[in-house]
Amino acid sequence: MGLSITASSTHSHPKTHKFFIFINYILLGASCSCIFLTLSLRLIPSLVGFFLILLHILTIAGALAGCTAATSGAGKWYAAHMVATVLTAIFQGSVSVLIFTSTDNFLGNLKTYVNEENGEKILKLTGGLCVLIFCLEWVVLTLAFFLKYYTYLESDNNNTGAKRSSKVQGEELAYLPYQV
Repeated sequence: MGLSITASSTHSHPKTHKFFIFINYILLGASCSCIFLTLSLRLIPSLVGFFLILLHILTIAGALAGCTAATSGAGKWYAAHMVATVLTAIFQGSVSVLIFTSTDNFLGNLKTYVNEENGEKILKLTGGLCVLIFCLEWVVLTLAFFLKYYTYLESDNNNTGAKRSSKVQGEELAYLPYQV
């Protein structure tokens, strides 16, 4: 069905592959940092804190699925990575907007034991990491698309599809009214 990243795409495009894995490792670190920052606000999180930690756990799972999809050729990991990354990118963006627009309300829902001034600083650090995660997830999605596209092109080069596309391009050029 074409949902796997095979080893041939990693050999012909090693820089894209390495950058993909590097960005996924940054996502892992940023998500773990967000979990620790959320836990520093309150050791046993409230319901809102639990969902915030669950979001970062889902981000970690998506990044791990991305690393697994890039190193193995399993199609289920690629599909899981794409779904988890899109969902977490949407939620990370939403959480960061909530953190920056209504810090006091968000901090009140976390029911923190930290004083208000320090809690706001910690929460804004978490919001900044959420913005970073949001941007990096879209970079990861783009890189995953390119790795998949490279795999498709390489499999197409082994078939007759590449010959047909070059033939069509040649015929289109023959009909241009002004040829240089």
